[in-house]
Amino acid sequence: MATLRRLREAPRHLMVCEKSNFGHEKSRHKHLVETHYHNYRVSFLVPECGMLSKELKNLVMEIGPYYSVKNLPLHELVTHEFIHTFVKKGSFSALTYNTSIDEDNTAALLPNGKLILSLNKDTYEETGLQGHPSRYSGRKTMKFSAEESTMMSYFSKYQIQEHQPKVSLSTVRELQCPVLQSSSLAGEPEEACSALELFDWLGAVFCHADLDNQPYNFISTYRCPQPSTVVAQACLCTVTGFILPEKINVLLEQLCHYFDEPKLAPWLTLSVQGFADSPVSWRENEHGFQKGGEHLYNFVIFSNQDYWLQMAVGANDDCPP
Repeated sequence: MATLRRLREAPRHLMVCEKSNFGHEKSRHKHLVETHYHNYRVSFLVPECGMLSKELKNLVMEIGPYYSVKNLPLHELVTHEFIHTFVKKGSFSALTYNTSIDEDNTAALLPNGKLILSLNKDTYEETGLQGHPSRYSGRKTMKFSAEESTMMSYFSKYQIQEHQPKVSLSTVRELQCPVLQSSSLAGEPEEACSALELFDWLGAVFCHADLDNQPYNFISTYRCPQPSTVVAQACLCTVTGFILPEKINVLLEQLCHYFDEPKLAPWLTLSVQGFADSPVSWRENEHGFQKGGEHLYNFVIFSNQDYWLQMAVGANDDCPP
């Protein structure tokens, strides 16, 4: 019965919200993007927009390839040749794929050159390494991002395959959007919605859920928070793959320039989800799956260059930075 009760409990998460301005000298936006290493999905929503600008569309389409290498021995990542070819000449990211962080052996190579291992008890004892117990009970193929010609030639003796990120573009019609005030994360009664309400609303939009809580709808009873406004159309773009932080920073900068010319939209959003089975979330903070595996962040970008930043992880992860 105790197990059944736990399964019925809704997954909990930790979320940190902050506001700043992109022009502020102490703004943390670039650093927080750079230290969230293993990104699986990037989505941005632009209200009052029916078609992306040429610059934005080209940027999305040119995010670039990533690679999978099957049956790669882990010792290949600590050889002098590998370190000289990739680590010392720039940043290099890798993550085991199709492994379960709470059950399987998992490895991640961070852009700073550190190799993170999350091992089960037997494997840990066999390696003879010094480490510390995971806070999560229990514990193949690897994904990489690097220069095309170097990657393909270096790992040519293994089964290496190039992948292109999947891009999805859609226009959402008659979208009910929360009214926001950049100065108020907590919202204002009858004037503006809060950051938490916006966060929940975004999740519903990304899931293509209905937002009007109709009595005949047995799938979703969610309703857009109030106050709200209906926009004629909104552009939703989602990129799925292995996406590097530096690519996301370039996209974020381009989205900030969206308001260089007057627009009908008062704000837009950029959301980033990390791989659920990555051994770390931000920096070297340990991450586990348990009931959800979430570690993600969302920017709400306002026309005056103010922004909200929302960062969320599972309840047993360290608090986002």
